[in-house]
Amino acid sequence: MKRKTINITDQLYDYLLSVSLKETELQRELRADTAKQPQAIMQVGPDQGQLMAMLIRLMHAKKIIEIGVFTGYSSLCMAMALPDDGHIVACDINKEYTDIARQYWRKAGVADKIELVLAPAIRTLDKLLAQGEQGTYDFVFIDADKPEYPDYYERSLQLIRKGGLIAIDNVLWYGKPADPVEKDKDTLAIRKFNQKLYQDSRVMISMLTIADGLTLALKL
Repeated sequence: MKRKTINITDQLYDYLLSVSLKETELQRELRADTAKQPQAIMQVGPDQGQLMAMLIRLMHAKKIIEIGVFTGYSSLCMAMALPDDGHIVACDINKEYTDIARQYWRKAGVADKIELVLAPAIRTLDKLLAQGEQGTYDFVFIDADKPEYPDYYERSLQLIRKGGLIAIDNVLWYGKPADPVEKDKDTLAIRKFNQKLYQDSRVMISMLTIADGLTLALKL
C-alpha cells in the first residue's frame, strides 16, 4: 500500500471535480469572475470550499469567523451550509474585492448571514474578545497574511468552543516550507507556524494536502 498522497495531475483533478463537486451555478459564476482578477490565485479551490461546507454541516456550526475574504467564495460556501440563524464574521481590509463578495452573497440570498468587517483582523478579533465572545464560535477559517497566522490562531483558539475547529489555509505554501533553501518572509512564517501547531497540546491536528495545504485544528 502506498503511504503518500497520489500525484494530482490536471487531468486527475478535473476528473475529481467531475465526480465529486456539487456546485451551484452562482458558485461557478463567482469562480469565473474571480479568475479574471489580478490576484485570482488567492481563490480557494472549489473542492476545498465544499469540504469546509461539509465540516460545518457535520458540526452543526452556527457561528463562524473568516479571516481573509477576497471575493467571497469561501464565505459563500460556508454561509450556504449554515442554518437560517447562522452567522459569519468576515474579516478583510480590501473593499474592492469584498464588493464582489457582497454582490454574490446577495444573489445567493445569504448576505444576512454574513457580517463583513473592513478592518485589520487582529483588531476585529480583539474586539470580539473584549465583548465577551470567548468560547462561543464553532469554526474559524484563516486565510490572510501569513506572518500574522500565530496571532490569528491564538485569538481564534480563545474564541472557539471546545470541540470547535480552526481551518488554516496555505500551510504547504507551494511546497516551499519543505525546502530549507527557501527563506522568504512568508515561507519562514508558514514553516514556523506549522511547527507551532505540531507542538500545541491544546489541539488535535490533521494537515491535508488539498489545494495548497489545509490544516484542521480541533480544540480539545
